[in-house]
Amino acid sequence: MANLLVTGGAGFIGGNFVHYWGKSHPDDSVIVLDCLTYAGNESTIADVEQAELVVGDIRDTDLVEKLLRERDIATIVHFAAESHVDRSISGPDAFIDTNILGTNSLLKAARSVWLGANGGREHRFHHISTDEVYGSLGPDDAAFSETTQYQPNSPYSASKAASDHLVRAYHHTYGLQVTTTNCSNNYGPYHYPEKLIPLFILNALSGKSLPIYGDGMNVRDWLYVEDHCRGIEATLMNGKAGETYNIGGGEELRNMAVIDRICAEVDLAFVEIPGLAARYPDAPAAKGRPTSELKTFVEDRKGHDRRYAIDETKARTELGYVPQHDFETGLRSTLRWYLDNEDWWVPLLKKS
Repeated sequence: MANLLVTGGAGFIGGNFVHYWGKSHPDDSVIVLDCLTYAGNESTIADVEQAELVVGDIRDTDLVEKLLRERDIATIVHFAAESHVDRSISGPDAFIDTNILGTNSLLKAARSVWLGANGGREHRFHHISTDEVYGSLGPDDAAFSETTQYQPNSPYSASKAASDHLVRAYHHTYGLQVTTTNCSNNYGPYHYPEKLIPLFILNALSGKSLPIYGDGMNVRDWLYVEDHCRGIEATLMNGKAGETYNIGGGEELRNMAVIDRICAEVDLAFVEIPGLAARYPDAPAAKGRPTSELKTFVEDRKGHDRRYAIDETKARTELGYVPQHDFETGLRSTLRWYLDNEDWWVPLLKKS
């Protein structure tokens, strides 16, 4: 039996990881540290029997040290982060506070407890990061690898790049046993409706516009969140301390292709699921019209990176990581989850 501290475990990726770990490692205890900002939701992990929620801030070093000592925790899985690029452009301070200062606080606590006077035990600090730290690719550029130079282009990606460097420094300077994974665009259940896929699904159901930045030709690699959790598990089990691993979904798609797929899946759902038109009467599909009529082009986002692509060769060869969901099945599963879980997302829309 092991005890894990999962920071940001009431958020999207962290919450999915808590579910995944609870199913895959039922004898382990998971202590979730989350300050429950707008993107953190206690209900996301309410049904995970092994999970205990501690409401608190990762910048509270004393609290983290207390948890590590009193709960005999030797593994931290660090998800907690401000992650929405648009929000980082309008208000970068929160990203500096959480992503840089918060990560440093966790590292200080881990160092104190695990490497202090009574330390020396086996441990792991695993840090979740993003492919956005690498910057933007041209159409013919090679995909991001673990040796790609960092060139962050937004306050969000710059703050994540800084946190990556701090994690690396604590390993090389102090000997803290760390690993880092840089992932591509995640999608799936429990995703707060500000990111492209959940936002467009819920807008389509309510008949609201689908706002497309610029020409819609920006390219991203799409990773089903359960596959990401599988990659993190593989890193914790088989990853070498001090190493970084890129975790991708192998699905490099233009935003417009993703949006068209969302529209098609929503239209199909209204055909296949009885009563859907009565539940969502404002959706074009409820009236026999295509969801695609909601597409609207808007001014491009500042500093909008053109293309991301992940080379996951290292994770495949060294960790045995292989994504198990293609985009079509992952997106269909995601849409059906939102249709089946109004009780999770309706309260979020009422608060926003």
